[in-house]
Amino acid sequence: MQLSFMEMASPVGLLKLVAHDTALVAVLWENEDPKRVRLAELIEDKKHPILLETQKQLNEYFSGQRKVFDLPLDFEGTEFQEKVWQVLLTIPFGETRSYKQIAEQIGNVKAVRAVGAANGKNPISIIAPCHRVVGANGKLVGFAGGLENKDILLKLETL
Repeated sequence: MQLSFMEMASPVGLLKLVAHDTALVAVLWENEDPKRVRLAELIEDKKHPILLETQKQLNEYFSGQRKVFDLPLDFEGTEFQEKVWQVLLTIPFGETRSYKQIAEQIGNVKAVRAVGAANGKNPISIIAPCHRVVGANGKLVGFAGGLENKDILLKLETL
């Protein structure tokens, strides 16, 4: 399946948006580890309708006009990872959850570390809000976009 991408400037740096014909598949960070989210060859397409809509909704989010995203998403991972990523989508704007709470929500309280690993592999950053997942003590831990960006996103949601 052909993957298209476009880049957009944001308050958290340059983001790379990736989609196929029918859904968004990734929002990647400027200094992304190429091993974190593995994708097929990408073709730049600044007119791709899903990418343009993603850019529009992200800009609305960053400007404080959007709290919920409405985009077709296509996660590709293991069954466990996809379960974790679906739970991320249920974390309300402006709220956080711990890794333990997510493990409990998927019905496997002992999977806290596995939840952390899956969270770290979330391909659709910001839209599937992995930045809303914090340590049990409320501290900011592990984030592919960097803890500074995690802090920016969380503060943006509490204004």
